[in-house]
Amino acid sequence: MGKISNAWATASELASEGRFQEIARRSIELAYRERRALGLRRDLRIPIPHRTARIPITVRPLAGDDIPFLFPRGTERLARREKVELATRRAMLDAGVPQCFVAVDADGTPCYFQWRLDHRQNRFLQSHFPRRWFPVLREDEILLENAYTPVAFRGKGIMSEAMAIIAETGEDVGARAAITFVEVDNPPSLKACANAGFAPYTLRRERSWLAGALAHRRFEDFEPARG
Repeated sequence: MGKISNAWATASELASEGRFQEIARRSIELAYRERRALGLRRDLRIPIPHRTARIPITVRPLAGDDIPFLFPRGTERLARREKVELATRRAMLDAGVPQCFVAVDADGTPCYFQWRLDHRQNRFLQSHFPRRWFPVLREDEILLENAYTPVAFRGKGIMSEAMAIIAETGEDVGARAAITFVEVDNPPSLKACANAGFAPYTLRRERSWLAGALAHRRFEDFEPARG
């Protein structure tokens, strides 16, 4: 019922904006949908030059004072997709998942955050997210997940620099590789990951039916486009 209610809320918002073609497309996707995400990997044993953001940033662990900036009240006017993005990350915060890192600007204002997970969070990853959403992490591997840049700080190249720095903190827990997953239809994030030293190594393919009531996911070897 939750997914159906969610779909109805989306349709109502799109109708209010006159986006009827998108309503039709999403209606078809309720019956069947295919999603693909690239798994990206970075070898932490190989140093890379950092892409510098357009504003000075510092990366540090999340502090309690950061939360009101990152999860502000009064989000009613935000687009529905933005609300979903924040709610997804708030759920992870409320679950008490450690190792969330924050980038702050020169004034100390949080401008980006992302979680760094390792093999100790495997049980959480396999229960909190859909089945087979992520591979089981090895002891020498970390996962970067749920990145978010507040609207006011987008377009400043923050993700590339912050993500590279966060990945390198994995060496503190003995990691030799960092991985992350990005939907194939998200070119800005894919570019930012590439600038942070990540390259495709696998493809997560998901097929779902009946608004996600039935779903099948698998990981495939990544084959770069030819030509």
